[in-house]
Amino acid sequence: MTIVVTAATGQLGRLVLPALLKHGIAAQQIVAGGRNLAPLKPFADQGIQLKVIDYNRPQTLTQAFEDAERVLFISGTEIGRRIQQHQNVVDAAKAAGVSLIAYTSVARCDTTTVRLASEDLVTENALKASGLPTVLLRHGWYAENYTDQIPAALESGAIIGAAGSGRVSAATRADLAEADVVALLNGKGGEIYEMGGDQAFTLAELAAEVSRQTGRTVGYQDLPTEEYQKVLSSIGIPPPMDDLLADADRGVKEGELLVRSGDLSHLLGRPTTSLADIIRRALL
Repeated sequence: MTIVVTAATGQLGRLVLPALLKHGIAAQQIVAGGRNLAPLKPFADQGIQLKVIDYNRPQTLTQAFEDAERVLFISGTEIGRRIQQHQNVVDAAKAAGVSLIAYTSVARCDTTTVRLASEDLVTENALKASGLPTVLLRHGWYAENYTDQIPAALESGAIIGAAGSGRVSAATRADLAEADVVALLNGKGGEIYEMGGDQAFTLAELAAEVSRQTGRTVGYQDLPTEEYQKVLSSIGIPPPMDDLLADADRGVKEGELLVRSGDLSHLLGRPTTSLADIIRRALL
């Protein structure tokens, strides 16, 4: 079996590769792709094949998917350009005759009003139209989206957001990467996994846990969505991402990033990483 991992240079992809090895896939059976292969050199040293994969260059996809049986299609990051980019991936996978493709989508993609999911829904529909056996890996919010804010929160004394008292089923990239591998290796096509952490939390609870573990006072400052977007813009988050992230907090407030399926822990065969452990590891 030859397995191709697209966007393997990203934060998720670099966790998927060791997870594949952990699950018994030989390095020689894995193809890791990305635009710049330099970050993947340690994996090449282990025997994993490296190939350039650029979603904007269909010929790179054709070459990477040659002889591929299963593809882990990690969604792109260029918001506003992903519809054509992702269509290029779908077209290349179909032309190559891959036996299964697993796509990292967004939780509740087909019903959510969170605007960040709109391009993912188009991609899900493109995969359905292609006729390819498909596994949809609908990821909830990454816990790292919050833990990355801890240094600034410790400095300012507050985590800032627009999520109100809404709960979010955030999960670590490591948990999601391992579950993605399990789903990819065992998928038959037609599976849809709604993947979120077992322990949903509010941002006030997140702040309280940071306070507990650091011994420093950190609160949660809740802002209107429009004001939060301005804060994100002021710290250098470019458009449209500033607006989309503020809208995601609006989604948290309205319960749209709450995932209660249990799919993630089922795939892992264990509970997902707890909030306390998420914070503890972030503070190491």
